[in-house]
Parts: sequence; structure tokens; C-alpha cells
Amino acid sequence: KILERRGTVLNSWKAVWVVLSEDAVEFYKKKTDSSPKGMIPLKGATLTSPCQDYGKRTLVFKITTDKKQDHFFQASHVEEREFWVKDIKRAITCIQGGRKFARKSTRRSIRLPETVNLNELYVLMRDQDDGVKELKLEQENRVFNHCFTGVTVIDWLISKEKARNRNEALMLATGLLNEGFLQPAGDLSKEGAESGDQTAFLDDTLALYYFADSGFFCEGYSSDEDTLVKEEFRGNIIKQGCLLKQGHRRKNWKVRKFILRDDPAFMHYYDPTKGDDPLGSIHLRGSVVTAVEFVPDAKKYDVDGNLFEIITSDETHYFLQAATAEERKEWIKAVQAVSKSGK
Repeated sequence: KILERRGTVLNSWKAVWVVLSEDAVEFYKKKTDSSPKGMIPLKGATLTSPCQDYGKRTLVFKITTDKKQDHFFQASHVEEREFWVKDIKRAITCIQGGRKFARKSTRRSIRLPETVNLNELYVLMRDQDDGVKELKLEQENRVFNHCFTGVTVIDWLISKEKARNRNEALMLATGLLNEGFLQPAGDLSKEGAESGDQTAFLDDTLALYYFADSGFFCEGYSSDEDTLVKEEFRGNIIKQGCLLKQGHRRKNWKVRKFILRDDPAFMHYYDPTKGDDPLGSIHLRGSVVTAVEFVPDAKKYDVDGNLFEIITSDETHYFLQAATAEERKEWIKAVQAVSKSGK
């Protein structure tokens, strides 16, 4: 899963791919990397959440190692932070008790067939036309967006012949839950996930779940930190990462974190060293994005290569620079797809 991590040297916040193993938290520069950029041992570690060290960042949690080194991570929403905190605490407790943390041995513990590829299964479930439908569901004065019930998942697995019966489907769904592909959304599903049972996934119309990389959010009373989300923040997160952006007035270039969402199609940008409030947004509906080789005043600021331009429907020009040619290609492709389909 992607989290933001505060660097120990430059003190800047960057998006990293984080993996929880039996006895450590590993983080990678990108998901496809074969070796981690760093590792935080959990033996003797403590976890602080919510962490108040950064006032404007309300979704931060802190891991302090037995050598008193602090590591700060930030989630994208409250439920995601709670998920990480719960699992890391479980891992620390297992280590203290001399037991193995179950997440790494999910397939063995619930006896999933070796031929089952949970990643491929998840991709099929996420298919917009033939997968599990994301809905807006109301429960106990709360509205859960981009989620679905446990029964829906089990029924889908059987109807698509991924499982022969409900018990087998329950095993698959529990595997998806334990591996982090599915997340518990409501109180009932969270209790099930925390129970530690062989089948932690609940085949229940009241148990709510969501896809790990969806645009899930909760409205209404959940905790003091839940807030109503503006319409433009309601789309699925399609892509996120850091880019150089040229200012509109001073024409200087600064590193900004970008989050691309669809339906409605928006690209929000943030100062990665500061709080959660965006500096601005780019409405992508009807926009045009192209690779460019030259940007006015770029040479003055020693910016060259991997440049691209977004022109919005109201003729506003945004000049951006990716770190590599491949990254530029990925951003252009993602923005093009969103601008054609988003509201």
C-alpha cells in the first residue's frame, strides 16, 4: 500500500510503497522494486496514533524502534490509518509473545490452493463492467462511499465460478482481506478482521468492505477526524506522486505532490512538506495533455527533459516535469483517460 513517509535526513514527505512483514515494516521507492529502500524492525518497537508531532497533518502515525528512532507515516484517510495501526500493533504483540504474525502466511493458514493468484482475482473484481459494484451505503447515521457488502463479494466469487461454494468463497475473500486487497469499512467488518479467526471475512449484508486503492470515504459521525468531503475529492484515486510544477506568476519550479482522481476528474497538488490542504486543483474534464520539449523560462531554472503540458477547457496552461520519460508517459496516459471519462 502507498503511504507518505517523512524522510529522516531531508525531513520531506514522499509517497512510498509500504509492506508489513512478520517482524518489520519495509518501504520501497515504487511497488516494482525488488529490494526495499529501508526497513523498520518491530521487535521492541512502540506505535503512536494519532501522532500530534505535525499539527496540520492529522493522519500521521509514528513507529519508535527499540533504539529510539522515530519513523513517521501518513495515511490518506482515517480508515486507512486505523487499518495500518491495527496490523502493526498485532505484529508487535505477536513478536512480544513469541508468535508469528499471520499476514505473511495467509495462504498457508487458510489453506488457499497454490494455483490461486489473489492479485489476478483482485484485478477481475475491480473491473468496472464485470466486477464487484461499488455503492454508496448508509449505516448507523453514516454514509459509506465506494463500498460493498460481504455477501456481495461471496455471491460474485460463486457467480464467476471462482469458488464452488460459500465456504470456498469465504476462504478466498479472507485471503484478499488478510493480504490487504480488501479493507473493512464499518464496525462489524473491522471486528471480524480483528478476531483472528480462520475466516475473518464476513458473509453478511451488514459487513461493509472497500477496495484498497479505491476512493472510499465515510460521511457523517465516525470520529472527530472524519469530515465531509468536497465533491471534487470523491473520485477514485487513479495515480499519485511528485512532479515539478511551474508557477503561474513567478515561473519558478517547485516539487509538488499530485493526486489524480476520476469522476469528477481532478488533479490536486500539495506542498509535500506541509499539511493536507491542497495548494490548488486542475479540473481535467475536456482538457488536453501533451508531451513538450520546451517550456518558457525553463532553461532559466535549469529544468529540462520529461516535460508535459495540461491545457484545461478554460485555456489555463500547466507545465509539469516528471522524473523519467517512463513516468511522464504514465502521467500523460492517466490524465488522458480521466479527462475523457470524468465529469
